[in-house]
Amino acid sequence: MRTNQVKSLIVMMLVALFIGGSVEAGFAKGKKKIALQMYSLRDDLKKDVKGTIEKMGKMGFTDLEAAGFDNGKFYGMEPEAFKALVEANGMKLVSSHTGINYTGDQASWDAAMTWWDMCIDAHKRAGVSYIIKPSMGEYPYKNLESIKKTCEYFNAIGDKCNAKGIRFGYHNHNHEFTKISDADEMIYDYMLKNTDPKKVTFEMDVYWVTKGGQKPVEYFNKYPKRFELLHIKDEKEIGASGEIDFKAIYDSKAKAGTKFAIVEVERYDFEPLVSVQKSFDYLNKASYVK
Repeated sequence: MRTNQVKSLIVMMLVALFIGGSVEAGFAKGKKKIALQMYSLRDDLKKDVKGTIEKMGKMGFTDLEAAGFDNGKFYGMEPEAFKALVEANGMKLVSSHTGINYTGDQASWDAAMTWWDMCIDAHKRAGVSYIIKPSMGEYPYKNLESIKKTCEYFNAIGDKCNAKGIRFGYHNHNHEFTKISDADEMIYDYMLKNTDPKKVTFEMDVYWVTKGGQKPVEYFNKYPKRFELLHIKDEKEIGASGEIDFKAIYDSKAKAGTKFAIVEVERYDFEPLVSVQKSFDYLNKASYVK
């Protein structure tokens, strides 16, 4: 190929990148990284898993967090098949909400560890980076001894996950922002101090932190690098309430150690698909979301 022809080809490729041509690498580089917690479309998924995941991809999400693991399968699908379905729609399965509760006795511990071995193996096959326990039952809230044992339980799960190249974490609600019954410390703070950062990370739900009377950014500053995942959530659609300072949260992601910011819509003013799309659009248009 002649020198002039090479120069012309390069110019054409550069023009395509800047004006929105068909050079796919240009689009991929500029796409914002916005993940979705699949619980947001739980009713749609019950009716049509494949079709709903296709719609998630078309909305513009880059990553997914599952909320439908049961008996070794994801939404009724084998791990490898589910992974392939997500990736076929231009996304990656990065995380999954699942878990089994521990109630303080040895039998409960032993049964849980057996279950976790099965769970972690399935998630390894699905290619996830994180397994997040979405709640912890009633036992941990009883007293100092119960939350202490729960932190030991979490560290043990983290050990198992680490051995398979997966990170284990915990997702909060607002109950964690009450004090331990026989100690002058909030449950969430105790958990952050008594879990090993090498074994346990935290998925902060910014909505529930706010409902618990706390400020997400203050926790980022107090416990830096402990929040590798965030749930970006509002009362309904993201940004609709005006109660949560999403800009401050996104601007502090580096301090928090956040790798994935995951949209979750639990309540709606519109049809679920419309609410999720509005939430994506709000973040996609925000200059502070990269």
